[in-house]
Amino acid sequence: MTHADARGASVSDAHVIPLHADRTGARTRWRLGGAAAGPEPVAPEPVAPAPAPAPAPEAEAVADWEEPLAEALAFLRRRLTGDYTVDDFGFDAELTDNVLLPALRPLYERWFRVETIGMHHVPDTGGALIVANHSGTFPLDSLMTAVALHDDHPAQRHLRMLGADLMFKLPVLGSLARKQGSTLACSPDAERLMSAGELVGVWPEGFKGIGKPFRDRYKLQRFGRGGFVSAALRTGVPIIPCSIVGAEEIYPKIGDIAPLARLFGAPYFPVTPTFPHLGPLGLVPLPSKWYIEFGEPICTEGLGVTEADDPMLVFNLTDQVRETIQHTLYRLLSQRRNAFLG
Repeated sequence: MTHADARGASVSDAHVIPLHADRTGARTRWRLGGAAAGPEPVAPEPVAPAPAPAPAPEAEAVADWEEPLAEALAFLRRRLTGDYTVDDFGFDAELTDNVLLPALRPLYERWFRVETIGMHHVPDTGGALIVANHSGTFPLDSLMTAVALHDDHPAQRHLRMLGADLMFKLPVLGSLARKQGSTLACSPDAERLMSAGELVGVWPEGFKGIGKPFRDRYKLQRFGRGGFVSAALRTGVPIIPCSIVGAEEIYPKIGDIAPLARLFGAPYFPVTPTFPHLGPLGLVPLPSKWYIEFGEPICTEGLGVTEADDPMLVFNLTDQVRETIQHTLYRLLSQRRNAFLG
């Protein structure tokens, strides 16, 4: 039954006014005896936690210098209180690692740009004898070899160098050489070190090699009487030939002032293209490109201690080591395009 209002319109013609809106923005109709029609309520999505704020650059900078500063202060405290160890030969491992090697590292990495070859031939542990050619007027080749065996070897081995007695008579330098691990080039000291499992380095050419004229560069001199071979035989350690290319060009020796050499008690007083003409500036080495190659070890373990007194065997092994180094030098030189660019 239809009812009419005052204007005569029927109730069925009336419009229902929606009271609420759904999620789409449309109004929701309400029905008698029931809930409003429309989509089910949706649970709110979980909110990801905000990322932690990045540390300020100032905090990172502080952390970068705080640790080295603490280590430096601890090192100074140990030095002042005497809380460090030195072996029977005067070797100071802590001073070497924290002062001496870092001082040589810029020369090794940036000035000479040393590349090492055959480092796997050097054992990680145990005694061994490194035998290398000597050149360069000043013995920087021995120092660079020591840096190479510490920085480029997986075991970071210290090289115990055998040096001439003149080196240990020099003020300051002689004491520093002892602290770095060097000792007198004599068989008893070498045998003690190798028997204790140390890595020993020797340059058998001596002053004849390091002080030879530039015209004789990379031509090996006599290797002495083979005392290093006898020491290796007595201790049963391997002999590792080492060939160094690049040292000949750092101070090209073109002359020798013998009267000054006698005055200073030196084996020679070198004249180079820059020294003594440029004074102290002439002491700066030329930036040649270096290569240090460690050859295949020569085993001595099976020869026995009695063979160390056999002059023919000692001579043959000495000559074998010398020829190995000489041929390696020629090969490296043939592969090098330029003395300063490599």
